[in-house]
Amino acid sequence: MEFSPTLDLEVNAFVQRLALAVHARAEPELRGVVPALGGLALHFVPQFDGDLVRASLAVVERALDELPPPATVGREVEVPVCYAPRFAPDLVEVARRVKLEPDEVVRRHAAAEYRVLMIGFAPGHAYMGGLHPSLALSRRATPRPEVPAGSVAIANEQTVVYPYAISGGWNVIGRTPLVIFDATREQPSLFGPGDRVHFRVISVEEFESLEKHD
Repeated sequence: MEFSPTLDLEVNAFVQRLALAVHARAEPELRGVVPALGGLALHFVPQFDGDLVRASLAVVERALDELPPPATVGREVEVPVCYAPRFAPDLVEVARRVKLEPDEVVRRHAAAEYRVLMIGFAPGHAYMGGLHPSLALSRRATPRPEVPAGSVAIANEQTVVYPYAISGGWNVIGRTPLVIFDATREQPSLFGPGDRVHFRVISVEEFESLEKHD
């Protein structure tokens, strides 16, 4: 079965279920099963032959008939976000571009349920679909050399949370005090493919309190 890159949530949910099914049946030579935007990447050991590839593809075919239930894919993740001006350098400009008041941008962004489509660009960097259509807009014309860790940003039809301080060109409208990626944790990334993410609006005071205890 062939897929093209897409933000369709149903297609990506199917790919994530397929990834779980393939992973459960994979031979040791298949080192990684990675769901992406409408596609599935199979990572093999450095040396493999055609028979192994054919056998792995057969596993994929069998997995198509034995997909796990949708409810088994991903977790519910709540992310507290402060949308105050000090954490939201692009909020006013975003509101102007989408012809809404800043408070309404915040309301619509926080009201949606997001689905993690894939992890990419950087470890722990989750691309999430589900952004309200009225908030879909292009990236910034000029990327920032460094975006603070935890910054919540939007572009096109997605939202992201920057896992640590890195360069980026998405429109930053808030920040979470949670640690998104920590290589020393048993599960380094807060997010995984298929997770259902909800943003909860918090004050500056709650942000600072959570930041101290995280």
